[in-house]
Amino acid sequence: MGQNNKKIEFDHQLRVYSNIIQLIANSDNPTPLVKLNRINPNSDFDIFLKLERYNPFGSIKDRIAYEMLSALEIGDKTVVEPSSGNTGIALVSIANALGIPIEIAVPEGIPEEKKVMLNFMGAKVNEADDELCPLFPSEGARGLVNALVNSPATRDKYISPNQYENELNVQAHYRTTGPEIWKQTGGKIDYFFAGFGTCGTITGVGKYLKEKNPNIKIIGIEPASLNHKLPGMKRITGLSEDLVPKILDKSVIDDIVEVKDNDAFKTALNLARKDGVLVGPTTGAILYAALQYAKSNKGLSVVISPDDAFKYASFYKEVMETIQDEPTVKEYDLSDYVCPISKIKSLEIINELNTGETIKIKLGDIDSLKNVIKEVKTRGFKPGIDRKPDDGFILTIANEG
Repeated sequence: MGQNNKKIEFDHQLRVYSNIIQLIANSDNPTPLVKLNRINPNSDFDIFLKLERYNPFGSIKDRIAYEMLSALEIGDKTVVEPSSGNTGIALVSIANALGIPIEIAVPEGIPEEKKVMLNFMGAKVNEADDELCPLFPSEGARGLVNALVNSPATRDKYISPNQYENELNVQAHYRTTGPEIWKQTGGKIDYFFAGFGTCGTITGVGKYLKEKNPNIKIIGIEPASLNHKLPGMKRITGLSEDLVPKILDKSVIDDIVEVKDNDAFKTALNLARKDGVLVGPTTGAILYAALQYAKSNKGLSVVISPDDAFKYASFYKEVMETIQDEPTVKEYDLSDYVCPISKIKSLEIINELNTGETIKIKLGDIDSLKNVIKEVKTRGFKPGIDRKPDDGFILTIANEG
């Protein structure tokens, strides 16, 4: 690389690096911000996805892994950390690049793809018999790691970054993710959506954005139940303070939205089929909340997309089989409404129509029918009409993709 054999450390413009770690995103080398178009019907509420899959190890956790690992006084100890997959993959990748011994503890319920990747990289993987989101730090994968780093028999052999309590988790996002978003949106961001997990992302980005503009709304997304299939997410509502991640700063949170697993997975599938963006179910949950906001708000929003779809193929396979078994035709009776209320309510229904779904809307008068048909056609759907002289009209709308 050059006749004088001069060493090139890195060059973001040429994309030349002396090691893989230098690819981790920062304000000089940000992850992409991509506007969503077809999935979002509200032109007054822009939604941009912050695609963290473009980090070198495939997720937002790359940002915090190097920060935490670099600060540890490892010596001759082995690094050990609980993870639902992404932090583990990032830590193992970086540890391999630096020659650091490492072990990862995971819940047995994480996608098989993540376990395969950890084993592929040569990590010792300890599976814990627990849910994706154990309630107590002493349970499951976290409990296993806590025992290793605190028990007299093993505490001299192991050291943990402890992402749930490590302030560097917050600082990584305060120093990189937040400034990237502010710069990429030209400071015009109005809403920021992120999930609750370790809470480093929402706290770090939230602090930075609030300092830039206190009017920016920070929206936290959580699973609708403790028993869920959204890896990396945690339900905060209802937890006693001693069980909430210690790095969470609730003062930056303006609203909390709970999302059901089914809505999260369906939104992720719908995004892939409408905008061609392949994301994990956690992104689906966060985006679902943003789409709900889009129904009644204006402005520019940024949705964190922690990773991609490829680590969840087995999860998506199950979901798609379930969806195929569900009834595809839903009926809505709006015959008691007249325009413009009938049109507004019809559009609320139509905007939720996923690929492969068919709906029937009953309208009570010809003006409502004409106005709804006009809106339906602008969305690229071909409506079918069944006239019922004594009982209004039945409008059939199919989203064939």
